[in-house]
Amino acid sequence: MRILLVEDERKIANFIERGLKEEHYAVDVASNGEKAIFMNDVNPYDLIILDIILPGRDGLSVCKELRDKKIDTPILMLTARGNTGDKVSGLDSGADDYLTKPFSFEELLARIRALLRRNRINKTTIIKAADLEIDQLTHKVKRAGKEIALTSKEYALLEYFMLHVNQVVTRTMISEHVWNEDFDSFTNVIDVYVNHLRNKIDSDFKNKLIHTIRGTGYILKE
Repeated sequence: MRILLVEDERKIANFIERGLKEEHYAVDVASNGEKAIFMNDVNPYDLIILDIILPGRDGLSVCKELRDKKIDTPILMLTARGNTGDKVSGLDSGADDYLTKPFSFEELLARIRALLRRNRINKTTIIKAADLEIDQLTHKVKRAGKEIALTSKEYALLEYFMLHVNQVVTRTMISEHVWNEDFDSFTNVIDVYVNHLRNKIDSDFKNKLIHTIRGTGYILKE
């Protein structure tokens, strides 16, 4: 899943970015409101973490503009302001949740998971397709009860497939949600990682789950 982090304090941004990447999220960082608007216009995000106090345009105006553009990406507000009035202003501007600094990273992750689950029928952290399952909390992957070890990027790719089970996903869709803005779309990296996944997920099983749709992309089919 790809996250846009909007935070002008470099140390905080680095800390959050590093932690999110360790949790298999692709992360882009914007240091001000104008850059956040621009990046959201050119990239699709699964979630936005938005600080309220920013140089130039503050987070409240950024959030309101995104909502005025009919962008329904979940937005989690981060701020040092903790009084009720500020929380109300943040939520009224269109934010989905609010976290006051300082916060524990575990709580941030829990709120992110909750927001990403909001529009899913299955509200648990377990996602299943046929005899394959992943746990978004522990990042454990099992097929037919056998645990499978994946790298961080392999897990992120499999999670995206699982969230779109029985749907065709193009290479562009994969690059936009599993990799960050530095990804070179002209390489064969996606195909390489799909092959890695096949070797780990499908090679020992008669029923193959990951299929190539020639000229289009891939599908994880039950």
